[in-house]
Amino acid sequence: MKKQISTRLLATLGLCMFLFSACNNSSEFTVKGVVSGADGQLMYLENVGISNVVTLDSIKLASGGKFKFTEKRPEYPDFYRLRLNNQKINFSIDSTETVSILADAGAFATSYSVEGSENSKAIKAITLAQLDANQAISRLRKDYEDKMISDTTYRSKVLAAADAYKEIARKYIYAAPMSTAAYFALFQQIDGLLFFDLYDRNDVKAYGAVATSYDHYYPESPRSKHLYNLTLQSMKVLRAQRPVDYSNVETKEISFLDIELPDVRGEVVKLSDVAPGKVVLINFTAYQTEWSPALNMALGELYTKYHGQGLEIYQVSLDSDSHFWRNGASNLPWISVRDPQSVYSQVAGLYNVKQLPALFILDRKGNLVKRVEDVKKLEADVKAVL
Repeated sequence: MKKQISTRLLATLGLCMFLFSACNNSSEFTVKGVVSGADGQLMYLENVGISNVVTLDSIKLASGGKFKFTEKRPEYPDFYRLRLNNQKINFSIDSTETVSILADAGAFATSYSVEGSENSKAIKAITLAQLDANQAISRLRKDYEDKMISDTTYRSKVLAAADAYKEIARKYIYAAPMSTAAYFALFQQIDGLLFFDLYDRNDVKAYGAVATSYDHYYPESPRSKHLYNLTLQSMKVLRAQRPVDYSNVETKEISFLDIELPDVRGEVVKLSDVAPGKVVLINFTAYQTEWSPALNMALGELYTKYHGQGLEIYQVSLDSDSHFWRNGASNLPWISVRDPQSVYSQVAGLYNVKQLPALFILDRKGNLVKRVEDVKKLEADVKAVL
């Protein structure tokens, strides 16, 4: 979905946010309208907070489908949604006093119309773009799982689908970064992951634009503070990625840098909890590469042969697609964790990982004694430390 965004609409988005306090003459806001085909069904009004969703009110829709909710106006621009079963219509309240929505129960989340709020109209367009990307990626995932497309094709097309969403979102973000539409566009997700990566050097510019505007217009808003802190943390991580030189690590005995990341079950596994008394092979990898299956097969042979002698494998995935990684790692016998920072992994930076795969060996005392330069000699390197 690619719709041209009018200059008038974007100007209105910015103007309404700028004049929020001036337009805010009422202590209440109203959302009303008609939902056809939902006779006897319950519809809920919910406030979408930074970290939780709160149900404010509900109504049992009569045969005509008319509804009306009136609530206390938020102190700062905020987000709300109407929920009918599992379908949701998102909207924002900024300078608006009344939002009118017409919808049909069968296509509640996609085929509705909204009046009285330009930001809410923009939020609908952003939602549809996000749904387009989600559907495209779901189809690609199915094709990949059915072995109809290769690793490389799957990865490139998933990134293209995500970029198509971000192309639309950026128009709202950069044209009116102080608007609720810009904020909404920034935080859309797929599979629990943000489209705009906080640790991507290009994406963080979008966070910076919205954070700066919100901090200027609404410095006391919880959303402004949250977004500002997120952006600041991200920029610190990106600036701190100056790799440590371990070029002579094979001739030194040094304590390893600890790693603490979640495994496929979401449980955090610390390298320092795994290492004592064992020889640990640390592997930075990416399941989305074409060489990954062959590497994992080689690791599997090593693990089977030497695990009984004290070998453990601690594998760190730098895949951008968590679903892809989880599917591939779920049946592996060794420890597999994933860094959501992907190619901007601070941990990988500290280990001076310049290309994948990267392998390191810890001895039983927890000393990093070897950086494996030749995968073909991996077994000999492991045996030497065992």
